[in-house]
Amino acid sequence: MRAPRNEERLLWREAMRNVKPLRRVHAHPVIPEPIIESSAIVETKAPASRPRPAPAHHAPGTGLDRRSTQKLKRGQMTVHGRLDLHGHTQDRAHAALNKFIANADAAGKRLLIVITGKSGVLHRAVPLWLADGENRARILSIAPAQAKHGGDGALYVLLRRQR
Repeated sequence: MRAPRNEERLLWREAMRNVKPLRRVHAHPVIPEPIIESSAIVETKAPASRPRPAPAHHAPGTGLDRRSTQKLKRGQMTVHGRLDLHGHTQDRAHAALNKFIANADAAGKRLLIVITGKSGVLHRAVPLWLADGENRARILSIAPAQAKHGGDGALYVLLRRQR
């Protein structure tokens, strides 16, 4: 978006000169911007924004080969189990997730889908729970699900092979 020209600013001020706000209670005073000649414009560096934290559900160096990683991320592997955590409290969801992972591991299942919802406490907490405790030892990789499996509101969880 380009900055308004001086003529445009003058026209705007003239047009708004007699305008009264609808509500005086929440009206903010309009402070006209100073007219700056183009030769006086100086480039300034924008303040550095805070760095974004890395997504919690991507674990680098999982030991998964490139082809399997691509198949996982594309949703091309066979899904062996699905857990939907919608409507669970945080405590019930954590217990259900731990039980689901343990049962799937004991049954020799590999790829699971955990549905968290697109936002909220569970969406943020589930990746942390998967990376903690006994679950960490059972899980080989975690990836965001494809749209057909829940998209941003779901995760693929690939369990380690049983030896």
